[in-house]
Amino acid sequence: MGINWRKVHRRIHLWLGLSVGILFTVIALSGAILVFYNELDSALNLPATQPQQAAVSPDYDTALKTLRTAYPDKTRSWRFEVTNDAGVIPARYYNPKETAGEDFAPMMVWLTADGTTVLRRDFWGQYFVTWIYNLHFRLLLGKTGGIIVGYLGLACTYLLISGLIAWWPKRGQWARQLRFKRKANKIGLLYDWHKTLGLISAVPLLLLCVTGVMLALPEESRFVLEPVFGQSQFAKFAPENATSAPHVISPAQALAIAKQALPDSKGAWIETPDDEGSRAHYRIRLQVSGDPSRRFPHSYVYIDGVSGKLLEVFDYQQQGATNTIMNWLHPLHDGTYFTLAGRILWLLTGVLTLALFVLGIWRWMLRARYI
Repeated sequence: MGINWRKVHRRIHLWLGLSVGILFTVIALSGAILVFYNELDSALNLPATQPQQAAVSPDYDTALKTLRTAYPDKTRSWRFEVTNDAGVIPARYYNPKETAGEDFAPMMVWLTADGTTVLRRDFWGQYFVTWIYNLHFRLLLGKTGGIIVGYLGLACTYLLISGLIAWWPKRGQWARQLRFKRKANKIGLLYDWHKTLGLISAVPLLLLCVTGVMLALPEESRFVLEPVFGQSQFAKFAPENATSAPHVISPAQALAIAKQALPDSKGAWIETPDDEGSRAHYRIRLQVSGDPSRRFPHSYVYIDGVSGKLLEVFDYQQQGATNTIMNWLHPLHDGTYFTLAGRILWLLTGVLTLALFVLGIWRWMLRARYI
C-alpha cells in the first residue's frame, strides 16, 4: 500500500500552521502596513512641521551645509534621497553615536526643499513605520532575526504548498472541490472559507514568501542562483583612487555628472564625501531604463569629490542574470513595482493571512473539541 501523500501533507499543513502560523501572520500584517510605508510616515509625522511654501527644486548643496552646521559631530558621509516630493529633502546619517551597537539605526532627517531648515529628526527603529519594518524583516532581533525570518519563510512556503497538495482535487472532482457548501456544519463551513481564501491568496502569498526568503538570505540565494545564471557582479571601485583632499564638488554637481554618465537616468540617492578625509568620493544611485526599483535602483556612479572625475560606473543593464533576479526582489516584495491596484492587492493579501490563520485555528479547536 503506497503512501497517501494528500493525507501526509494535510498533517504537515496542520502542524506547520500551529507552529509557525502566528509568526507568519505577524510578518504578513506588518508587511501589509509597509506597503504604504512612505505615505503612512508622512501622514503621521510631517504635516505638523512642514511649512506651507511654493514648490521649489531641492537644494542639496544648501541642505548639506545646513546639516554640517546643525550636527557638527556628524562628520562622515550624508545620504540624500532624491524624491518626487518637492516639499522635503530626506537625509540619512549611518552609524550615529546615539545608536551605537545597533545593527541598523541611522539618523533620519527631513529638511525643507530649499535646504535651509530641519523639519524633523528621528532614529531608525524609534518611530512607528521603522519599528514595524524591523519587526517585519528581523522580528526585532537584529541580524539573528533576519536569519530566522529567512528560514521561517521557507517553512511558510512549504505551509502554502502543503495546503495546495492537501486540497488538490482528484481527476473529475474539480467542481466538487471548488464548490462552497453553504449548508455544511460549522467545521465544514470553516474549511470552505479557509479553502476559498487560501486559493484566492495562494499566488500572491507564494510570491511574497519566495521573494522574502531571498531578501532575508541573500548569500544563500546567490549560492543557489550562480551555478545556473552566472556569477554575481559588484562594483570594482577602489576608494583609494579618489583624491585625498577636502571635496569641492557639490552634491548638485555630482548628481549632474552622474546623470551625464548614465543618460536618461533618474537620480535616487546622493552619498557625499565625509569631512574626516577617509571618504573623498560621491556615490550616486540612479534608476536606468529597465530597472524595476524607483526608490532603491541598482546603478551606481562613483565620482571624485575634488576633481569631479568619474571613478566607476556600475550600470544595471550590464550586471548579468543573477544580479537581475536579485534586483527584482525588493520592488516585487514591497509592491513598489506595481500600480496602486497592485499595492492594494498586496495589502489585502497580508490581511487575508490573518483570516486564514484564525479560520484554521478555529476549525482545529472545534475538531479537537477544545471549544
